[in-house]
Formats: sequence, C-alpha cells, structure tokens
Amino acid sequence: MDPLSKFRLDGKVALITGASSGIGETLAEGFAAAGASVVLGARRVERLEALAGRIRDKGGRAHPVFLDVTSADAIKAAFDAAESALGLPSIIVNNAGVAEGRAFLKSTRDGLDRIMSTNIFAPWEMCREGAQRLVAAQKPGSIINVASVLGMGAAPGYSSYSASKAALLHLTRSLALEFVRYGIRVNALAPGWFVSEMNAAYFATDAGRAYLERIPPGRTGEMPELVGPALLLASDAGSYINATVLPVDGGHHAALV
Repeated sequence: MDPLSKFRLDGKVALITGASSGIGETLAEGFAAAGASVVLGARRVERLEALAGRIRDKGGRAHPVFLDVTSADAIKAAFDAAESALGLPSIIVNNAGVAEGRAFLKSTRDGLDRIMSTNIFAPWEMCREGAQRLVAAQKPGSIINVASVLGMGAAPGYSSYSASKAALLHLTRSLALEFVRYGIRVNALAPGWFVSEMNAAYFATDAGRAYLERIPPGRTGEMPELVGPALLLASDAGSYINATVLPVDGGHHAALV
C-alpha cells in the first residue's frame, strides 16, 4: 500500500469560498495539484479567472464562479454552476471570512452583523446547500470550515471575530455528529497568524513585528503550510477524522498572547 496515495483527490470536486486570495487561493492550487477539480468561489471574478488560468496551465481543472457567501441565492447558484461545469462538489471549504480589530466598547452592531453574516451564517448556508445535495445523491463528502485560533482562545480587540469563529467551531462539531450517518465528515482548520490582505499592513509595522516575537512560533505561518493539513481533512487519508479542530499555528493556541 502506498500511504501517500490516500492524500490524492483524483476524481473529486472541491468548492472553495474566498478563493480569490490568501488561504483560499493557496488551498485551491494545492487541491488542484493533488488531482481535484476545483470550483473557485468569490466576488472578485477577475482574480478567480486568473487563478483558474494558472491551474489549467499546470494541467489542472478549475472553474471560477461568482459567489457572495452572504446571499443564499448566490450560494445555490454557485452550486448549480459547479455541478454543471465540473460535477457535484464532495469537498466544501468554507474559507471566506472577514475580521475587525477593535476594542469591544468601540465596536458597533453593524460591524458585528457584517462579521457574523460572513463568518458563521455563510458557512451555515454553504453546509446546508452542500450537504442536501450530497445526501440526495447518496454521496460521501468532506466539509472543512476555516476557523481561527481566536475561536479557541481569546485575545483583546477581537471580540466579534472570536465569537464568530467560536460559533463556527461548535457548528463544525454539531454538523459532524449529524452528517456522519450520511458519510459526510465535517472538520475545521484553525489557522494562527498568516499574512493576508487583511493584516499585511499591520505585520509590516514595528508593532506587528514585535507582536510576532512574543508568540510561540515567533513568526507568521507560510501559506503552503496549510495545504498538508487541509489535504488530510479533505482526502481519504483522513477518512476516520470527524468533528476535529486542527490548529495550524506553531503552538500559538496553547499560549494565546
């Protein structure tokens, strides 16, 4: 038996939200390299088309779809487009997310609503739509929710974001118990600090660099370091992994600072 073959995704279709940049873009390229056909979902379609072109140039299969994850109608349309172009997605990666660094007493209800709409209500609807289709087709699947170490522990200034990611972790566990009878696994990645469009400016400052010196790994993660853990959860290599939260943070969750 070749143990590495279990990590392959040949013949599988993966739908990844927030695929126009950062973690979503990286996972899309990694999954395509592992043999999956990838459906790239986001609002910035021009970026998705460029990413799809790069994947195809390397021999992969990719299809971009416009997806506003805060719209249930857009989610349904994205699944319809995915099935028409590449087939029913059996891997669903709920990666789209927003953050707001702000002291609680300066936070607003509008800000809270925006964060909850994207970080918890959107994955809820994505899981519902994807699972309904898989159950109707009597096909197994894997759902991966991209949460955060701030859903596992608290840090000042991120009350709304932390609450949304903690809710996503409990949704992950609840759905895992409900969907296991259908052969659908539900797990979560909990990344630590990775440089993205949302935080690049901060980590380029003296304050950002000083912060990194205080956390256990002493650095941010490199985007490719998320691909292996995600492949484990998506592939047959993780066939007995369910309801699990996998931190990818260099140990930061053990000593949040």
